[in-house]
Amino acid sequence: MGLLFLGTPLQWEEAKKYADHVRSHGITQFLYTWDRLKDRQGDELLWGDEVEYMVVVFDDEEKNAKLSLRQTEILAKLRDIVDDLSCNKEQQGTIPTFHPEYGRYMLESTPGSPYTGSLPDLISVEGNMRYRRTLARKYLKANEIPLSFTSFPRLGTPGVFTEPYFDPADAVSSHSLFLPEEITNPHARFPTLTANIRTRRGSKVAINLPIFFDRNTPRPFIDPAIPRDRFIYPEDSEAKNGAALQDHIYMDAMGFGMGCCCLQLTFQSCNVTEARRMYDALVPVGPILLALTAASPFWRGYISDVDCRWNVIAGSVDDRTEEERGVKPLKDNKFVIPKSRYDSVDLYISEDAINRPEYNDNPLPYDKAIYDRLREHGIDNLLSKHISHLYIRDPLVVFSETIDQDDTTSMDHFENIQSTNWQTVRFKPPPPNSPIGWRVEFRSMEVQITDFENAAFAVFVVLLSRAILSFSLNFYVPISKVDENMRTAQQRNAAREGKFYFRKSVLPTGRVSGSTTPCSSEDGNGNTPKEKKLRNCFPAPPVPEEATPVEEEYQLMTMEEIMIGTKCKSFPGLLGLVDSFLETLDLDKETAAKIGTYLDLIRRRSTGSLVTTATWMRNFVRSHPAYKFDSVVSQEINYDLLVAVDNIERGVRKEPDLLPDTYCGGLHDEGCL
Repeated sequence: MGLLFLGTPLQWEEAKKYADHVRSHGITQFLYTWDRLKDRQGDELLWGDEVEYMVVVFDDEEKNAKLSLRQTEILAKLRDIVDDLSCNKEQQGTIPTFHPEYGRYMLESTPGSPYTGSLPDLISVEGNMRYRRTLARKYLKANEIPLSFTSFPRLGTPGVFTEPYFDPADAVSSHSLFLPEEITNPHARFPTLTANIRTRRGSKVAINLPIFFDRNTPRPFIDPAIPRDRFIYPEDSEAKNGAALQDHIYMDAMGFGMGCCCLQLTFQSCNVTEARRMYDALVPVGPILLALTAASPFWRGYISDVDCRWNVIAGSVDDRTEEERGVKPLKDNKFVIPKSRYDSVDLYISEDAINRPEYNDNPLPYDKAIYDRLREHGIDNLLSKHISHLYIRDPLVVFSETIDQDDTTSMDHFENIQSTNWQTVRFKPPPPNSPIGWRVEFRSMEVQITDFENAAFAVFVVLLSRAILSFSLNFYVPISKVDENMRTAQQRNAAREGKFYFRKSVLPTGRVSGSTTPCSSEDGNGNTPKEKKLRNCFPAPPVPEEATPVEEEYQLMTMEEIMIGTKCKSFPGLLGLVDSFLETLDLDKETAAKIGTYLDLIRRRSTGSLVTTATWMRNFVRSHPAYKFDSVVSQEINYDLLVAVDNIERGVRKEPDLLPDTYCGGLHDEGCL
């Protein structure tokens, strides 16, 4: 998560003095990188995943599942193990790596080296993920388990939910009523980030999720677990003065959002143009896969009426002042900013002809001086707006040792702001002094319980990304409709009951659905040779033959229609497009069968024959013998739920509503590299 530098972070009153300095030098650093690498061409497809776990301690006597706060100790042990494995293995680059995250109970894992476009690499993803989990599990305590689980259901409840226990009264960074200081990674960046968001905002963050009203839930619902009479910090009165809404679950700290786990993917592109094309194409896909991976219906020990984490994280890092939120007229701030710095994408950035100006239909605040500077340097309108929009934000953490940098060789000031604009998709310039090229990061998905599911969604997204480029697909809908889709995606059971705006025709103008093969040379017999690997470097989409009114290009569709296709067959569905792309590949039977199991999972989630993780969790709790139909996830229920999650992952417990009958689990397959 962002930059981890060993140094002295400045508190907000000092850090804000350097905001313009960081912005100015950040743009200078970007321009040096742009000048060096804007013409870089021919980078092959390299890609990777990030899977986050929470380490849970099971107390079988007390029937309590708690968060283990041993992240520092666990990571030190894993680092030693990884170093030993690297020394003893010929292919050192394949050994996975583990990283810290915001929550002191969290681990992030990545492959030791990127996957390539080879087909063997594509079907190795699940084994790699499982190996990482197995490695972590081996070096934890006997009662500690690494769970790929989006949000801990009882984070912030009264009583004991961490091991060891700490009192929220000592939350000196967040001033939270619910979360102790020790929930946060001890690296100086994280508590400073937490405190600076609160100080800059002028209040604690205020997150309110609607409660799910079950038959015994009190109406109105006024949360009895909020300590409204605490008077330790100046902000303690906020909850009773209106920050905590009636009929909602109230949360007041960064840890509730940044303590969530997710699944993210990053792709290297052929060049900057292709990266911008891929960025735009994935923007409308973000809400769809958020809904399909929904996995977080429980918060602070209650059942909410939403299924996803997104608005919780958006609220947890919302550093906007009252002026920036539009609550007060602008006086000390420059901009009214419609969204948190963690939210959906605000601007399409490709210069392809299919990106019509009408698609960027939301108001876009941007720094005019930075925009003019970028334009004067020769950067086009859309990319200049993208960067200058990101740069309306202040840097949240400034280290005194890094204020002065060599802008010709560093990107730290640029990344200080770039990396704290957390959006559904991220456009990533090459890092300095690195062979890495222009990249795109896909960030919306919720992490799934099993490595099989996480691999399925990873493989689907990488195949969809190649279909987009290979077939010159057009997914553009107005940005305002993407925002509406993000709101729909988080609703309870959105994958089955929601409708999303999606484009009716995604194929290039003039091309019929039966001719969805990419541009390739034919062999001597007039046949197009099949590709032996996934690749980059495709031609630009053709210029549209004629423009239809934008409002006629899209319609509301169900998840099944978006993924499987519409009844009239004019839109083949995202899975249909992936199936067509697979026909262009030279697949052996084993590879085709493996990919088929992944796509079948996604197909069945799309049709509802398999439920989302969030729906399975709801059903588990509401059928638990201790549940009182009062929207409360008790300690006992939470314990049984997380035991079941671990048993499902290991293959000990079968859940035919959630996973196919063929799923075996980690107990039978520890994974491999």
